[in-house]
Amino acid sequence: MTSTVPAPGTRTAEGSALQAVLLDMDGTLVDTEGFWWDVEVEIFASLGHTLDDTWRHVVVGGPMTRSAGFLIEATGADIGLAELTVLLNQGFEDRIDRALPLMPGAARLLAELAAYEIPTALVSASHRRIIDRVLTSLGPQHFALTVAGDEVPRTKPHPDPYLLAAAGLGADPARCAVVEDTATGVAAAEAAGCHVVAVPSVAPITPAARRTVVTSLEQVDLAFLRGLMAA
Repeated sequence: MTSTVPAPGTRTAEGSALQAVLLDMDGTLVDTEGFWWDVEVEIFASLGHTLDDTWRHVVVGGPMTRSAGFLIEATGADIGLAELTVLLNQGFEDRIDRALPLMPGAARLLAELAAYEIPTALVSASHRRIIDRVLTSLGPQHFALTVAGDEVPRTKPHPDPYLLAAAGLGADPARCAVVEDTATGVAAAEAAGCHVVAVPSVAPITPAARRTVVTSLEQVDLAFLRGLMAA
């Protein structure tokens, strides 16, 4: 599958200040944020614990170790972090094997970026084993490189994944557009110095400097992303 090694021939887009587009996966391109929560609810129910729905906003969008660690501490469940991580990945894989809905506008945006040869990376806090399964539906040919959460020393909300992706594409982070759906991902992209388009999935996100908030990926196209750089 694809890796964090750039594909041969990757180049910046000509005639535009936009050099690259960096895309989150869960909740941004694929409608899977609810899958993770459903798996967490199931696993903890089997351990005799009920998850508080308000915790959903705490665990969404971040690294699995943070989410799993929080839930273990909050419930007092008798399970180790490593064991819970394995169960979460297995449960999620079972769900995406049954169905993997794309977010509205995702297929169209990926096709447009490919048609205009815009260097594009997939940047996710999910583990490599999950990314590679999802890529079979998204189409690995749409991405020059991919960055997984278990392949960087510090994943989101730290800037490392986006800095790695920009460097791999030979792009200046300040001339990269990032599309994210959670506050955790937005924080990572902004810390890296990127322009951000937020498409909130679970919790609201407010507009800010270098941050544009839209209600759907259907509002995002290449002209829109280039316009961010011009602004």
